[in-house]
Amino acid sequence: MKTTILIAAIFFSGLTFAQEKKQDTLKTKSIEGVTLTKQVFKKQSDRFVYDVAASPVAKGNTTFDLLKQTPLLSTTDDKTLKIVGKNNALIYINGRKTNMDAESLTQFLKNTPAENIQKIEVITVPGSEYQVESSDGIINIILKKKMSDGTSGNMRMSNTQNKYNASNASFSVNYRKDKLGINANLSGGENINPQSYILRNGIGNVKNESVGNIDDPNKNLGGYLNIDYQLTEKSNLALSWNSWANKSYNSTIDLYNTLVQPDPDHKGQFLTSHTWTKNKEDARNYNNSVNLNYEIKLDSLGSKFNVNAAYLHYKRFQFSRNNTLNEGLTPIKTITQDIPQIINNFSGTVDYIQKFKNDFTVSIGGNFNTTKTDNDTKNFTYLFNDDGTPENVTPNPKPDFNHFIYDEKIYGAYLTFEKKFSDKFSGKVGARYEITNSLGTADSPTNEEAAQQHQSIKRNYNNLLPYLSLNYAINDKNNISYSFSSRMRRPSFWELNPVKNIITQDNYTQNNPFVKASSTYNQELTYMYKNSYFLILNHTYEKDQITQVPLQKTYMDKNNMERVRLAYIRTNFGDKQEMSAMLGVQKSLFKQYLTLNFNAGVQHNINNGMLDTDPTTGEVFDTYINNRKSTSLIITSNNTVRLDKKKTWFLGVNFFYVDKQQIELGVLKNLMSLDLSIKKNWNDWTFAVNVNDVLRTNVVEIEDYQANGNYNYIRNDQYRRNLTVSITYNFGNQKVKKVRDIESASDAIKNRTR
Repeated sequence: MKTTILIAAIFFSGLTFAQEKKQDTLKTKSIEGVTLTKQVFKKQSDRFVYDVAASPVAKGNTTFDLLKQTPLLSTTDDKTLKIVGKNNALIYINGRKTNMDAESLTQFLKNTPAENIQKIEVITVPGSEYQVESSDGIINIILKKKMSDGTSGNMRMSNTQNKYNASNASFSVNYRKDKLGINANLSGGENINPQSYILRNGIGNVKNESVGNIDDPNKNLGGYLNIDYQLTEKSNLALSWNSWANKSYNSTIDLYNTLVQPDPDHKGQFLTSHTWTKNKEDARNYNNSVNLNYEIKLDSLGSKFNVNAAYLHYKRFQFSRNNTLNEGLTPIKTITQDIPQIINNFSGTVDYIQKFKNDFTVSIGGNFNTTKTDNDTKNFTYLFNDDGTPENVTPNPKPDFNHFIYDEKIYGAYLTFEKKFSDKFSGKVGARYEITNSLGTADSPTNEEAAQQHQSIKRNYNNLLPYLSLNYAINDKNNISYSFSSRMRRPSFWELNPVKNIITQDNYTQNNPFVKASSTYNQELTYMYKNSYFLILNHTYEKDQITQVPLQKTYMDKNNMERVRLAYIRTNFGDKQEMSAMLGVQKSLFKQYLTLNFNAGVQHNINNGMLDTDPTTGEVFDTYINNRKSTSLIITSNNTVRLDKKKTWFLGVNFFYVDKQQIELGVLKNLMSLDLSIKKNWNDWTFAVNVNDVLRTNVVEIEDYQANGNYNYIRNDQYRRNLTVSITYNFGNQKVKKVRDIESASDAIKNRTR
């Protein structure tokens, strides 16, 4: 349901050398059987590299499953991936960011087999050449290298059971012949996302409680097509197309509401009343993007010139019917909402990389984005008498229209210098300069105040964003690095659309066209020992953070009874700091029968924000203050146990624990999950069974008490305990990959369509 309130292996290479020199048989025997162990997890300049090419962890898994088991990565909701110390993780494939909205990307990763992955790069502090925002990190998935021409592919089918049953299937194919490379994927599935809620809030003696369920049926279909052609020995031309469609019809909210309020006729006594909220929503969205790329290599050192032009088209149609009924199911109020959104983006990037013989690299480039979002919202409110008949109101229904158009242009340029001073010391310094011009216009013909019928919100700002990265290899076993980065975080397009999403009669979310960009400053210090043990210290400071703030107030209804309204307001809310220290190990033990990936550390949050007014409507609420601090323990452990000598049976044991911590909405209570899996590899087939959240402990609870007596409580169970059975088949020449890596021009827009 789109009205959700809240939503956080060693590669073994058996390379045997056997020199057959007749004149020295003794030396031959001494060399036979020597095994070289490949470095699996290592620090390279500005990134961590996890090599999983021949690892049993990858075979038979989905890409999402593999990412969950990658060092420094984790997920608490089985939907979004997080890098240690980062707010968000952007997904790149072969250096090119996927241009899908968040929900589509999650389904795509869960439907894509992991067999073709060579390695995973985790870039915790991206350089100036990357168009990222806030404290976002990058997960770059590198496909296996090409070894020969031919065709390869895989098919995967899975079935999942939690509260409901879900099925998914995918088909991927790669083709390479001489100068032409083609790869494609088609995937889809059906599922019902179930959730249960307990919502409690109150001011003084007035208390609300809503208890019930949300069921969100989904049908997904999507994929990609990449065509890459080698024009000459030095130049390539490529065309990439991504598409994803989601249909979510008959999504329902079914909540039983209890209101306790003072009895105006009997002092000291209270009245308890009950209502039902029964909402229904039909929604569908389409995401299509195309990118044209030209690249030419300038010399043998790796210098190159790269140009991209891209177009992104996103459409979402959403119609909901929100019904409030009395305990006898007689209608009290009905609100229908039509909330379409259309996004069009044209983008271009130019990158020039010049490498010199003395290990010195200069990179310079620029980008241009122009985006237009069209949001034509229509609301109708129907009122009913006590007997369920329509209330005599003119007009009835009451209309509320708002046509919000948002135009945005971003101009960016960057310059970076990278130098390897010696085998031990290297550094990278750069800066990005961005110019943002935006204009939001809202036409509200039904607004009673003429001044509010037409609004224009214009924002123009320039930002200089520096970057620094230093890496020092003390010796073969010890490595230390430091990074600093400054970034902006622009609001997502849906956050700017001034629409109210109604949950219950007295509970709703409100978006805000006045949200401005926030600034983020990141620092990270990393120490690694033997490419297996690491310590990461991180500090993030965010100014004018964009978040959702719960505001409450009392009001008198038409019967002169006191009630409480709770609104989740999207806005800029003060400043926030996050500090973390993480110890980790990634190592194979007991002759590689056990692959251990373990992280443990602490995170310290400092919040500083205050709000009492909805910036969109001007409505004044009770003051909400969050100036609290918290220190939390975080543990993740992902382990693979080989059960036989032939490397065909594997057991997976994964666990995470996140201690309670202070967030924007209040105190998030501790979360943890134990996941188990068993896998069998048989020739080109892989059979797997996964059980997630075995102990059923991954349930979100948030509680907040204000000094003025206001309180708010949320309990959200998304039924994350589930059983998944999957079958994967690999066919053809498994050594095929794409011709080369391509980065799209519209990458920077993708994560703002969520």
